Amino acid sequence: MSRFVTCIKQAGPSAFKTIWWLTKIMVTLSFVILLLQYFGIIEWISYWLTPIFSHFGLPGEAALAYVSGYFVNCYSAIAVMTTLELSTRAATILSVMVLCSHNMIVETAVQHKTGSSVIKIVIVRTLSAFILGWVLNKIMPGGFESQAVESSIQDKLTFAVMLKQWAFRTTKNILTMALLVYLLTLLQKILTEFGIIQYISRFLKPVMIFFGLSPRCAFLWLVSNTLGLAYGAGIMIEEAEKGETTKEENDLLNMHIGISHSNLEDLLLFTAAGGAYLWMLLSRWGMSLIWVWFFRVYKSMSQ
Repeated sequence: MSRFVTCIKQAGPSAFKTIWWLTKIMVTLSFVILLLQYFGIIEWISYWLTPIFSHFGLPGEAALAYVSGYFVNCYSAIAVMTTLELSTRAATILSVMVLCSHNMIVETAVQHKTGSSVIKIVIVRTLSAFILGWVLNKIMPGGFESQAVESSIQDKLTFAVMLKQWAFRTTKNILTMALLVYLLTLLQKILTEFGIIQYISRFLKPVMIFFGLSPRCAFLWLVSNTLGLAYGAGIMIEEAEKGETTKEENDLLNMHIGISHSNLEDLLLFTAAGGAYLWMLLSRWGMSLIWVWFFRVYKSMSQ
C-alpha cells in the first residue's frame, strides 16, 4: 500500500506539468483555428486542394474534410464526412489520409518535445497521407467518385455562437485530457514500481523488432496505439526526459506512431463514418513500417 501511495504522490507533479503544457497549446491553437474557420481560410485552402483529390479517387468536397482534420482533429473531419454521401471505398481512402495527418500542430508539438524534428514529422505524416491515398486508389476495388451527392449546407454561424461552441468544446477536451493524462501517468508509475513494464516489453518484443523499434518503446507504443499521442503525451515526455529511451529510439517511434496511433477510438469512429477497419489499420501499419526501416537503413549506410 505504501508503494501505491508513493506512486500517487509522484504522478501528480509529472501529470500537472504535462497537462499545463498541453492546455496552453490546445487553447491557443484551437482559437487560431476558430478564427481561420470564421474568416473562411480553411475553406479557401480546401478549394485549392480540390483538383488534387481526384488522384485519390475522391470528390472535391473531400478536401474540406481532410483540411479540417489536418488542422483540427478527427472529429472535425468526421463532421464534414457525414455531410457527404461517400462509398465505403472513398470513405476508407479519406479516413486513412486523415488518420495519417490529423491534429498536425498539437501532435507535432508533442513529438517535438520527445526529440523529433518538426519538419521531419510534418513531412513524413503529410507524405504518408498522400502516398497512401494514391496507393489505395490504385489497389482498392471500385472506381473514382467524381462528385459527392449534394449535401445540406449549414448557414454560416455568427462569431459569438462559434466562440461559445469553441469554449464548451475546448473545456470538455481539456478536462478529458487532464483526467486521462493523470491516470496514464499514475498507471505508468505503478507498472514501473512493480516491474510490470518489463513483462510488457518482453511480450511485445517480437512486434517491436518487426516494426524496427526498440523493445524499450513497447509500453509507449501500446499507449499510443490505444489512446493516441495527445493523451499519451505525459508518459512519452517523461520517458524522454528521464532518458529511459534514447533520442534515436524516440525518433523512430515517432515515425511509426505519427502515422499509426489511436487505433481504437479513432478507427471505430471512422468505421462508423463508412470506412473499412482493416484497410485503415493495416495500410498505416505498413506505411509506418516502411518509414522506420527506411530511416534505419539510411542511417546505417550513412555511417
